[in-house]
Amino acid sequence: MADPSEGNMFPASAAIPGEWGLIAGNGRFPFLVLEAARSQGIEMAVIALREEASPELEAIAKRLHWVSLGELSRALDLLHQEGVTRAVMAGQVKHTKIFSAIRPDWKLAKLIFSLPRKNTDSLIGAVARVLAEEGIQLVDSTTFLKPLLPEPGVLTRRAPDSRESADIAYGREIARHVAGLDLGQTVVISDRACVAVEAMEGTDETIERAARLVAGKPLVVVKVAKPGQDMRFDVPVVGLRTVEIMKCSQATALAIDACRTLLFDRQRLIEAADQAGIAVQAFAPDAQPAGPSGEPPSGRADASGAKGG
Repeated sequence: MADPSEGNMFPASAAIPGEWGLIAGNGRFPFLVLEAARSQGIEMAVIALREEASPELEAIAKRLHWVSLGELSRALDLLHQEGVTRAVMAGQVKHTKIFSAIRPDWKLAKLIFSLPRKNTDSLIGAVARVLAEEGIQLVDSTTFLKPLLPEPGVLTRRAPDSRESADIAYGREIARHVAGLDLGQTVVISDRACVAVEAMEGTDETIERAARLVAGKPLVVVKVAKPGQDMRFDVPVVGLRTVEIMKCSQATALAIDACRTLLFDRQRLIEAADQAGIAVQAFAPDAQPAGPSGEPPSGRADASGAKGG
């Protein structure tokens, strides 16, 4: 369980000469990227989103500019001013803010108007194309954080039991369909019934909503990457807060996609899960766990199993 600050554990491609930029949203993700890049001798110019990014970034970033969510033209001008040719997006931008709380400049308004679908993938994918047209390559957001992407296997002392394994098998089947529609990455399962499906509220609030609905019944949380997950943005993330919320919500197991899910504070997260008795297992993204008898799930979804939040 490596920490990204320990040792020279990053890909050689991360050290290719050139100016790097960081487009920073909320949470710890931007801090981890900055620190990891610095450990490779790379100082990033930071474009911090005023509505999301932490003011504490100013204390660790040597070059930082604040922009509002709708200021695409200004962000591009600042990236050019800093000589940036490669950029990383790190940190969440709440989906509700993307489509309801921003005042887009002319360039972003034109971009949004041209989208065939008003979802996060469409918008950020379009922004990535604009960056490319401006000579700025948007790269894999995990480039500097590969040690935080777990390999397949049980990550905690305890493996999921037969009840949890059955819920995980059912949940992964449902979650892959939901993620394929770009609706969310997380489902919460109880006794092979889908209690809650993530939409714009995010993983933690989805778990809390599920807990309210089942009133004390044990839950299993399943988080997956999208089919053909674009690792440049919206990569699945699990942090300590999610484990704390799972504990309070009577969620006893967490299933994630291996190699496509970032575990922030990985060592502390696993220790917290162990202390709470929560089983955490990473699955190969295309693997389907067996049901409790070792048989793969049938794919049956009855009325209760298809019901979501």
